[in-house]
Formats: sequence, C-alpha cells, structure tokens
Amino acid sequence: MLDRALNPESSGTYFHRPDGAPVEWAVSRGLVDYEVAVGIMEARAAAIAEGRASELIWLLEHPPLYTAGVSARPEDLLQPERFPVFQSGRGGQFTYHGPGQRVAYVMLDLTARRRDVRAFVAALEGWVIEALARFNVEGAVRQGRVGVWVERRTPGFSPQEDKIAAIGVKLRRWVSFHGIALNVEPDLSHFAGIVPCGVTEHGVTSLVDLGLPVTLDEADAALRAGFETWFGATVEAAPPRLP
Repeated sequence: MLDRALNPESSGTYFHRPDGAPVEWAVSRGLVDYEVAVGIMEARAAAIAEGRASELIWLLEHPPLYTAGVSARPEDLLQPERFPVFQSGRGGQFTYHGPGQRVAYVMLDLTARRRDVRAFVAALEGWVIEALARFNVEGAVRQGRVGVWVERRTPGFSPQEDKIAAIGVKLRRWVSFHGIALNVEPDLSHFAGIVPCGVTEHGVTSLVDLGLPVTLDEADAALRAGFETWFGATVEAAPPRLP
C-alpha cells in the first residue's frame, strides 16, 4: 500500500530557515545541456557553502538523456545507444530526463536549516505531493522507495502504482544539489531504455498521462507554492547565465 507523506505541521518536518531568508527561484526557458547545468549547479553549491551566494532553486528542462546515480546497476541500462548517458554523483540509480519533464535543482544550505538528511528527503517528497494536490492528484511515498507515486484504480483490475516524480540529491559541506524531476508531459516511451530507479514491477506516469492538460508554467506555479509550504519564502531571480 502507498503511504501518505508526513504533514509538515504535525511531524516537525518543515525545513524553513530560522532567519527567514528567501530562496532564489529561477526558471530557464528552452533545453539546457546536462553537463553545463551540473557545472553551474556544483559551482553555486560551493559558493553557498562558502557564504558567497544565496540558496537557489533552478527549474529547467534537459534534452533526452539518461543519468546513472551512485547505485546504478549496468544491467538496468537496457538501450545504451538510445540517448546520451551521464554518470551522476546523486543518490539513486538510472533515471531519464527530457522535454516535458520539470527538473528542479535544489541548492539549499542544511546548516542554516537542519542537518537531517532523512528528514530532508522526506520534505522533498512532501513538497512534490503538496504540488500535485493542487491538481487534485494524490501523490504518496512508498516504503523502501524514494520518489513520489500515484495509484490508479480501474474497475475489475488490481490497483496500479506509477511513479510520477524522481528524487535524487547529494550533499557537499551540508549544501544540497541535484534534486527532483516531475513528469509533466514527457515522452513516456523514452523511459523504456532503462529500468527507472531499479524498479521493474511498477510503471511511470505524468500529469498529462493522468488526463490533466497541465502546462510547465502551471506545474512551476504549483511547485513554487508547495516549496514555500515546506521550505519557506522564495524570491524571483534570473536563471544562471549559460555559456
């Protein structure tokens, strides 16, 4: 069975900054090269750790590609020639990024918030679930699996669990990077080249696949509102300059 995410008010899983400093919120338009994005993200995380930059949530899309987390198994890359494959320092296994999927790179200073990795991941899940609820989609977490899932019920059939958002983060000097990937309207056939997150017994879905004509802009607004519930205030910022 699916487990609901913790309610932040009752569970104490808020990750607000005690000083109330807002997080910069930036959105890049168009497709952003993966290696370029990772370089920018790692440089920004280092600057945050050194006190030279503010925290940042960076929303973007990538061209079609696969990434391998630190726990990725070679046999889970089913079609290695289909799209470029990148080794990633984030947690987790293989995942797909591509157009129609909203990637949010999360650069937060847990020293200024709370040094609790498990609670931080739970708060990321809660953030996504909060955003999905704004479209009347009931997202939930699954015991033993990171990410956010939805359950479909069809009369005469057993309930089906599908993953709608992946979560994979890394911490360096207690500053996070990498983040979440929410399926808004990606080409779901592209996931066939991997075993997503090492899970074979469940599928992958998106907001549009669930019958909701949600745009990226609408998803962004829901994500921002959900983030502010779990992590605190945001302030609009220009996206990082691309080379």
